[in-house]
Amino acid sequence: MKIVFSLIVWILPTLLMGQNESSLNAGQLIETIIKNTGSAPVPNTVDVIKEGSSEIKVTGIVTCMFATMEVLKKAVEKNCNLIIVHEPLYYNHLDKTEKFQNDSVYLMKKKYIDDHHLVIWRFHDYIHRIQPDGIMSGMVDKLRWEKNIVEGNPYKFSFPQITLRAFLENLKKTFPRNTFNVVGDPSLELSGVMLVPGASGTDAQIHALNDNSIQVVVAGEVPQWETYEYVRDAVAQGRKKAIIFIGHINSEESGMNYCAEWLRKFIKDIPINYVECGSSYWTF
Repeated sequence: MKIVFSLIVWILPTLLMGQNESSLNAGQLIETIIKNTGSAPVPNTVDVIKEGSSEIKVTGIVTCMFATMEVLKKAVEKNCNLIIVHEPLYYNHLDKTEKFQNDSVYLMKKKYIDDHHLVIWRFHDYIHRIQPDGIMSGMVDKLRWEKNIVEGNPYKFSFPQITLRAFLENLKKTFPRNTFNVVGDPSLELSGVMLVPGASGTDAQIHALNDNSIQVVVAGEVPQWETYEYVRDAVAQGRKKAIIFIGHINSEESGMNYCAEWLRKFIKDIPINYVECGSSYWTF
């Protein structure tokens, strides 16, 4: 009897501790994450729960760029029910679903989420407000550009002089399965580079190009009739400028790997996994 009592005394604190750890719900975890970014509240933020209840107890976390069907299935396999995404869940910036109410693709995805009691939370505005920018931290690590950062500007990089062609060959080593869209002279000599990730927009890309110390902008994406044509005209005018579009996902996804590592610093008792979604398309 004494042995049984001793075992209960030894095991009970462990069980209670586990109970406390697993009692954290999605809403509480999200509040903790936002607090740890150090950011002031973002007005009209898109960083809200897109599907699921804030009251669901979290069994595990997956961070990802897009919550694709494949990513959702991997999350379920890993017993992770809080999916932290950087980009929209339902194919538009604000995840409006009115036009999808009779769409079979949307309905199947939503059903999978509902059936598996998943919580999808977007982490876009606040991760960019971590100091330094969390998405950029992940990308700089992937690109191995840490030593090239220009002090005071985490988006700006300085390299020993190199041609655009040689720079692209190096970039290809980082993204061997992907193609790039390039506007500029392959023989252009460059040393100043600005990384403008994601869909930052034409204004941000052109602003970077107008920096006299920058010859090349590495960007995510933009409509072809915008910055593409601006740079084409700039090159035709003899300006030493070029732009490389590497794709939205390529330009930001590694930031969500950084996100998982960052979360592990203050979330100790819940499994955290990064799941890569990869490019949406293949090239032919």
